[in-house]
Amino acid sequence: MVGFSSRKLTNMGGWPGLHDVMADVAASLSEAGDLEQTLDRITRTARDTVPGADYASISVRHSDGRLETLAATDPLVVEADALQYELREGPCYDAVTDEDSTYCPDLSNDSRWPRYGPKARDLGLASQLAFRLAGRKGTYTGLNLYSGSLAAFNEPSGIAGLFSSHAKVALGYAEELDTLKAAVATRQMIGEAIGIVMERFTLTEERAFEFLIRLSQTSNVKLRNVATEIVRLSADASIGT
Repeated sequence: MVGFSSRKLTNMGGWPGLHDVMADVAASLSEAGDLEQTLDRITRTARDTVPGADYASISVRHSDGRLETLAATDPLVVEADALQYELREGPCYDAVTDEDSTYCPDLSNDSRWPRYGPKARDLGLASQLAFRLAGRKGTYTGLNLYSGSLAAFNEPSGIAGLFSSHAKVALGYAEELDTLKAAVATRQMIGEAIGIVMERFTLTEERAFEFLIRLSQTSNVKLRNVATEIVRLSADASIGT
């Protein structure tokens, strides 16, 4: 990670130092890295940059409806996120289900979340802001910002909104990179399996690939999984010799 100077903009009206802070954010989030590293950078930088933010986390709603917290900056927000998932209410829940952004200046006094709000206050949380970062193929990702102070974020706009825009770009880049890495790894695994089949059954490369496809179709198992199993069995056989 590039050197990031932890500095918050205390004056939301004038935003002194906005240019420098956003330059730091952009540089930090645009670094090459896998998805997990990118999510960690997003939450750490949000906590250190967005005025009023004490904690941050990423919520993911998977296509099967399962909810998960990633890259939390403190165990406290893992608990807060879990409460919202369990109760099915709260800013972070809304951001990955119904709303693009949700802001609550006073968690103890908000009719939208009558069960979650008091429990959040018991944890020492007073206000909360959540943004949706991405949504594709039924999976939604949101950024959650928490504060121990009332009305910490003023409005769900300004620096937090700008940060969210940078985070969306970084998250999209990381997802594409992970997809590319997975595709390359799959191609390498299939290539290795083809080589094993060629040697084992004295087949040409083309016929060995057809063999894998036929095996995949007959067993109703994805080609990459067939290749992985063949490579594993070959390795086990080598160990036993």
